[in-house]
Amino acid sequence: MCARARPGGRPPGPSTAGHYGEAVFRPEQPGESDRIDLGALAYDDITMARLRSLGAGPGWNCLEVGAGTGTVARRLLYEAGVATVLAVDRDVRFLTAHSAPGLGVLEADISAPGFDPGRFELVHARFLLMHLPSWRRLIAGLGELLAPGGVLVLSDAVDLTTATASTTPYTRVMQAMWQGLRDTIGTDVSWVAEYPQLLRAAGLASVAAEIQVPPLVAGSPISRFWARSWERAREAIVATGLVDDATVDAAIRYLDSPDCAALSPGMITAWGWRAQEAVPGPPGTGPQS
Repeated sequence: MCARARPGGRPPGPSTAGHYGEAVFRPEQPGESDRIDLGALAYDDITMARLRSLGAGPGWNCLEVGAGTGTVARRLLYEAGVATVLAVDRDVRFLTAHSAPGLGVLEADISAPGFDPGRFELVHARFLLMHLPSWRRLIAGLGELLAPGGVLVLSDAVDLTTATASTTPYTRVMQAMWQGLRDTIGTDVSWVAEYPQLLRAAGLASVAAEIQVPPLVAGSPISRFWARSWERAREAIVATGLVDDATVDAAIRYLDSPDCAALSPGMITAWGWRAQEAVPGPPGTGPQS
């Protein structure tokens, strides 16, 4: 009998996980950019509304980390009118395929020692740190890339119900997916609810967070995203022993059915500001912000 896995939970024993894009979600696999763009269709409007509400606009120099196909980077330029966006990824093939004025592209591993591309008014990463074991160090490191008065905005997946919802093919496969991704590429979403405290611990101020959950509707971008993701991660999902191929097939059919009645994992977004540098005051006064 298989143990019930907590979404994103750590299995016993040392992790032997590799990197995102190696065992699972390989960029060279046909259709991978389309799968990423389905996630963008589900979440880009939410992300852009938040970034613009935080002030992203003309004059801002922005860093987009784990930029994927570059949809947010380009929308920052075209819609928000920011000055520049530096888009960073370990594999930039999807970024270089869609150039834009003001868009710089850097192929780099942000977890490598010495990663320091400059200082920015906005540093943004979405669905990235959940795949990296050094997320605590990286949160602090990304905060250090902020210019004075800049804002760090981080988003990752949050699963509110899979571990406690009624057992269905959908919940079983979603649960097995988190375990399979943990085993193969190190994905862990068990810590993401701590984002506000982690940003405060990194020295940022005026910290806040929100959660958005797009509805699972047959044919919707988020439903298609999960179906494509399960197909690409099928080997890792089945290898957990929590489900078999038939269960994966049933869950995919359920996502495209009018009978689907489930809650998708959503997105938690947290942000915090770097203080303005102290401004010298008259003799005898303290620092001003």
